[in-house]
Amino acid sequence: MGLIKTVTIQLQVKTLQETDILNHPIYATEWIDVPGVLFGEPSSDEITNSFNMYGKQITAMLAIPKGDTNNWEDTLIKFNDVTYRTIGAPIEGIEANVPLSWHRKVRLVKYVEGED
Repeated sequence: MGLIKTVTIQLQVKTLQETDILNHPIYATEWIDVPGVLFGEPSSDEITNSFNMYGKQITAMLAIPKGDTNNWEDTLIKFNDVTYRTIGAPIEGIEANVPLSWHRKVRLVKYVEGED
């Protein structure tokens, strides 16, 4: 049996800088590397469920390593020169009860600039 091959993805991290005159937040963004991620295809059930819940068809799934503290909701991901947006809240298991190195799943859709 072979080893599980992980990848390094880039995650866009937003940091609150200030608020504008109408008290709306202004964020600074930067891209950070997140190693040890599993990148895979969703099952047909996951595709159907996400389309029914969000009106979008997911194109990929990520398995996030244990101990990760990044925010994975409504953010951008880059992998192999393709940009994705996360949809929905991550699906998370209890770290101590999950036997492998990943305990959180994130759904992705391909990102098209200006389609928010």
